[in-house]
Amino acid sequence: MSTTLLRSSSTHLAFSSSTALPFAMSEVNKSVNWDQYVFSEAFDRDCDTQSKRHSSSASGSSPNEHLKLWDSDDASSLTSVDSSGHGVSKLEAYLYYHGVRGDRKSAPKLIYRTSTDTFSPPSGPSQDLRDMQLLTVHGHGKLSQDKLWEVIRDETARLLDRKHIKYTSVDLVRFRRSRHGLATIWIGVLPDSTNGDAAFDSTQGILELLKKYEIDDIDIAYRESEAWFLAGPILYAPVNDVHPLKSVIDWGRLLLVCPSLGRWDLYGVTARHVLFPDTEGNDLYRYTCAFMSGILTTPPKKNVVLMGNRAFDDLLASIQALTGTLKNTVTVLKKRVNTYAERASGGNKQAEEDLAKYQNLDDSGPQEKDWSAVHNRVIGHVVWSPPITGLNPPHGYTCDVCVIKGNAIDLGARCGKFMSLLYPRYVAPSEFDYPEDRLYLLETILAAAQISEPNSQDIKGNPTRFVIKRGHPTLTTVGRLNGFESRKRLYSLIGNFDSVEAAVYPYDNDSGPFSRGGDSGAAIVGANNDLVAQLTGGTGPTDSSDITYGTPIEWLWNDVIKVEFPDAVLFFDHPASN
Repeated sequence: MSTTLLRSSSTHLAFSSSTALPFAMSEVNKSVNWDQYVFSEAFDRDCDTQSKRHSSSASGSSPNEHLKLWDSDDASSLTSVDSSGHGVSKLEAYLYYHGVRGDRKSAPKLIYRTSTDTFSPPSGPSQDLRDMQLLTVHGHGKLSQDKLWEVIRDETARLLDRKHIKYTSVDLVRFRRSRHGLATIWIGVLPDSTNGDAAFDSTQGILELLKKYEIDDIDIAYRESEAWFLAGPILYAPVNDVHPLKSVIDWGRLLLVCPSLGRWDLYGVTARHVLFPDTEGNDLYRYTCAFMSGILTTPPKKNVVLMGNRAFDDLLASIQALTGTLKNTVTVLKKRVNTYAERASGGNKQAEEDLAKYQNLDDSGPQEKDWSAVHNRVIGHVVWSPPITGLNPPHGYTCDVCVIKGNAIDLGARCGKFMSLLYPRYVAPSEFDYPEDRLYLLETILAAAQISEPNSQDIKGNPTRFVIKRGHPTLTTVGRLNGFESRKRLYSLIGNFDSVEAAVYPYDNDSGPFSRGGDSGAAIVGANNDLVAQLTGGTGPTDSSDITYGTPIEWLWNDVIKVEFPDAVLFFDHPASN
């Protein structure tokens, strides 16, 4: 008679606003009696403090960052930043791309450009600056044919390597200031790694490459920029528009279902780097049982929890801030109720009607659930995650996926502003229909070939394809999907990581970035209930990315996930067909 032993250990992995690491909950959170705390005066005081802090940060303003250019007492510092023969002036370097990241964010630093437009420097910090807008490109007479852009893009990357240029991205963009410029090969380089002479030298090779294909209508520009994995979103359930917590953080992830023992199991999909720390290596992870020497063994179980300590504290602060604001509102409304009650008792019919509107003011008390302990926030475990790889054939996309053990995105509560973004022109109506319950059901996958095809127009009539994402730091944002894919490079101590990415640009100069650090793993979707890409990273500062990158879902689903889960269904409100 034999005995079967089961050996297993577990690690907690957290969806958080920073790189996920195994952790244990702090002793502070463990010791709190939440049932008592939320009904205490201390909780009310904390809510009031958080409300004032959030109100101050939301309404406060800081000086525009470009004003710092005039802080130096050395007047010559305004005229030079690059002493090389092809360097640009300090003001042009820091102000040429002003507006690309919004009025209050520093612009990408220009290193070198071939465009012939004249930069007119401002006379001083009080002079208004002309804004530059980053636009998508959806067609070109030659680059759109026979995948020529892929050839030009990849050969440009190889040329930059030969010239020892530390590039971080190669994008095809268009800029608009007072008028439209030519399409531009926009090259990102590591800060302080390249000067004007080096950029000029490598540009000659790129121009020769373009000349080989008889292309003479492309500009080339270099700016300082770093590529990032935007790691660390967390999960939280959506609520409806009238729920008191509608403004508290809420988001979701891509879901799929798989048949198992006569039933359908629900799985979630996110980016691997969201859950696996760098210290764990980059090996295939698969949670399966196996017999070894007669003993049933399993790999260490990686539980996925709702949020880590930092995320839990952020959520608590968010709830307290909203609670403090609502308490202030309740105080005012109670005074109003007392006034209406006095008037109603005197026979005032209008006061009786007004009083009825507020009679349920105190009917809803707080509902709390103790999530302070890690085990109360476990939502499943990792079942499969292949190594993170780039330049995967045949397209060069990033494989950065993790599956954890029907499909909708919560668009958030600001439907008015959201609708105006997707309906910028009456003459070019969008196909987007805002769902009544805010849950945007996804029904199809955008074919990679359609990425290059615009399906709408912006407010100025430029062809574009709007996309949407719901993430942790930036919540719901709308951006523009570029018609040409980009090449991205990450640098690390152990080598370079290259990949080809679908690129999303900000909606406009005033909208803020499409994504920030912490948005990785979010689904990027289109206005036709279509899945477009999985967000993986971006370029620029992590708090205000210039360009967001993602892996097209068509490839990720058909060539990666379906290979491991052949019976999985992505759109489980409909019969499986893909």
